[in-house]
Amino acid sequence: MVEIAGFAAPRFASVQDAFAANFEQGLERGARFTVAEAGEVVVDLWAGVADRAGERPFDERTLVPVFSTTKAIAAVLVARAVEAGQIAYGQPVAELWPEFAQAGKGAITVEQALSHQAGLSGFPEKMDPALWFDWDAICAKLAAMAPLWPPGTASGYHPITFGYIAGELFRRATGRTMGAALREDLAQPFGLDLWIGLPDSEFGRVADLQRPPGLPDFGERNAPTQAAFMTSWSSPAGRNQDEWRRMELPSANGHATAEALARLMGALADQGRLGGREILSPQVIAEMARERIRGQDLVLPFVMSWGAGVMRNETEKPWGPAMQSFGHSGWGGSCAVADPETRIGMAYAMNKQGTKLMGDARPKRLIEAVYAAL
Repeated sequence: MVEIAGFAAPRFASVQDAFAANFEQGLERGARFTVAEAGEVVVDLWAGVADRAGERPFDERTLVPVFSTTKAIAAVLVARAVEAGQIAYGQPVAELWPEFAQAGKGAITVEQALSHQAGLSGFPEKMDPALWFDWDAICAKLAAMAPLWPPGTASGYHPITFGYIAGELFRRATGRTMGAALREDLAQPFGLDLWIGLPDSEFGRVADLQRPPGLPDFGERNAPTQAAFMTSWSSPAGRNQDEWRRMELPSANGHATAEALARLMGALADQGRLGGREILSPQVIAEMARERIRGQDLVLPFVMSWGAGVMRNETEKPWGPAMQSFGHSGWGGSCAVADPETRIGMAYAMNKQGTKLMGDARPKRLIEAVYAAL
């Protein structure tokens, strides 16, 4: 019997039962699930072990690599720059980053790039996967690259390149990296345990991952999917894990607790208020979440509805029944979700990775229990 730590408000007792069931059925190693409602944490549960040896408990200080769930944080950072008048969703990326106009990309807008419509889902030509650790080199490659499909005609998920495109346009517009802005504007002032680029001092808190038993189902193996996921250079490799933790990759290497993610998403669900202060106006939150494109994604085997950097729940419903919720899922099962209608933010982070690209059964069970309790 696994000991469940943390708490659930009495009306969410069934959520704690669902969390325990995931462990009892052998689906988890270490995990945490947090729910914030109207600015208050109402569920915060954790259990299991954080290390391979099974000796270090998974506790309230355990950090988890959340992979693409990081994209939700990146979307918030861009939205804050939109709020500040430094970026406009409708402006061409090339206005901020002139080199990006090469190879016919001059008209691609910020919102098209953030909704995976730029045609740059990965690099088709062979390259050294260690090049991903060189920010400027990757940005130069993306700026020079011809799109793999006509931009604006379809979405095709950009699993890794999203972080460089969003991060570079953010850096050009604001003068700071996303990792620095996250730390200075949100993490430190609000006590959010969120990191894009992890300092060595925090390495000891990171959970060891149990890799998934197999590959996800990518559906049709077309050129955009091949470039995004299926080459030996599709993602960073060739350096050690410490270098991966230190690098800033706003698409894929955020480290976080479920509590911090849930509080951030809870703010998006609650008129932009975090700890009594406004981090985003309701108008800009609505503009971030507004649908930019809907249809069969060219990379993911799903009919996707994309906002400006966020997945919208209404087409595939990976996060329960709410039509209006938005957020992001990450490789292995993590997710962070905001539902403005119920004023709820939820997040799930774990170290035993599953094979689902989206809609992992473990958080889905927890999220459905939350809605049933409402």
